[in-house]
Amino acid sequence: MTEHMTLTDASAALKAGEVTSVQLVQDAIAVADEHDAAVGMFLNRTNDQALAAAETADAALAAGGEVGPLHGMPLGIKDIITTQEGVSTAQSLVLDPAWSDGDAVVVERLRAAGAIVMGKLTTMEYAIGMPDASKPFPIPRNPWNLDHWAGGSSSGSGSSVAAGAVLGALGTDTGGSIRIPAAFCGITGLMPTFGRVPKSGCVPLGYTLDHIGPMTRSARDCALMLGVMAGPHPSDPTTIDVPVDDYVGGLTGDLTGLRIGVDQLSRIAGDAEDPALPGTFAAAVAELEKLGAEIVEIELPFYAEMSTACMVMMVSEAMAYHLPDLQSRWSDYFEATRMTVGMGIYYSAADYVQAQRARRVGQLALAKVFEDVDLIVTPTSGAGATSFDQMSTFSDRMAEGGFGPIYTPYWDTTGNPVLSAPMGFTQDGLPLSLQIAGRPFDETTVLRAGDAFQRVTDWHEQVPSLAAVAVPA
Repeated sequence: MTEHMTLTDASAALKAGEVTSVQLVQDAIAVADEHDAAVGMFLNRTNDQALAAAETADAALAAGGEVGPLHGMPLGIKDIITTQEGVSTAQSLVLDPAWSDGDAVVVERLRAAGAIVMGKLTTMEYAIGMPDASKPFPIPRNPWNLDHWAGGSSSGSGSSVAAGAVLGALGTDTGGSIRIPAAFCGITGLMPTFGRVPKSGCVPLGYTLDHIGPMTRSARDCALMLGVMAGPHPSDPTTIDVPVDDYVGGLTGDLTGLRIGVDQLSRIAGDAEDPALPGTFAAAVAELEKLGAEIVEIELPFYAEMSTACMVMMVSEAMAYHLPDLQSRWSDYFEATRMTVGMGIYYSAADYVQAQRARRVGQLALAKVFEDVDLIVTPTSGAGATSFDQMSTFSDRMAEGGFGPIYTPYWDTTGNPVLSAPMGFTQDGLPLSLQIAGRPFDETTVLRAGDAFQRVTDWHEQVPSLAAVAVPA
């Protein structure tokens, strides 16, 4: 079975004739057949189209033609990003089916590189809020423990990679929606710099905060996907025309000469921090030091202000998008979506402008920190995946404008590139994750550090034993 191969290894095996694309796709389908009903990974699956594409990919390779870097690789797409295979729903009863119109730019680029789309993956409604059992959509569960959430909003992207139903996936990140499910599900996820990857064909949540990025088993896989996805496009005026690096070529395995700032952020989590987190994080930082990095203690500037600004901007921009539908179709929205987006009505235009002004102050202060360090490392979260029993507490924190032990929103506000990579487990056996942030448009150094860490650790190779996880009644 090939379901837990990395993209990099699967691609090499395919080109060496050790596996076929049909085999990769069939193995992915088998995992989804066995586990999707329990885990809630897909909103729809396109098995026939995927198998046909795999046969075409194998024939092209056999004919000796030139193939792309993702040739024959089975990927999943978060269901707020359009694909030609069918309607995108944003996991909502509200979105007009006519909104979908072929492949989003990033999907076009992945497909041109040879990728095969396995289907549309579950999300939180409109990439915000929490699961809602009263609506006719799957509940995304964590493959490490089905009594826990997969994280949001790229829930199915995280769980499907962890389970082996795809070898890579697209996620989006506005307040942490790539990095939270990556952390909770024990995989690797990259939020690129704002403006690095075009968002055309993606249902918006926060116009000035949204990112699209790869979710995979490894940092090297993220580098492989980003090299295909990155670059400006005229359909998205927020993209910036800066050079796209050879991300895979920049993975040296060596961190000599890099200065890494470290902030554990325990002051933020308080009692919510998992007892295993301090030792796990310290061990991860020690590995970075062994790889040649110089470690310096720092404190992220304006942490509370940047996290608050993220919430103010996100819900204000979401309210601007959703107001007509909220007025006419209130009950069709998930309860948590109504609650979270509805917060936007309480912020004035002056509040929004002030949040944007605070954002700039924070960006400038952070840039000063990056004059002294090359990277900044924190945990992704102070705790493991939230249990469904605790979801009401999580929702209450969101309603109060806070994220508790989730350390992701800061970076959506600043727009810097950030990688989340597995670094160990909680005392209850749930994944914990390292967050590596870099200067704007310096994904190369971020990925270099993540890859180097993964060369000397095997946390990213750990996979859940789904057969040992009881299916909820």
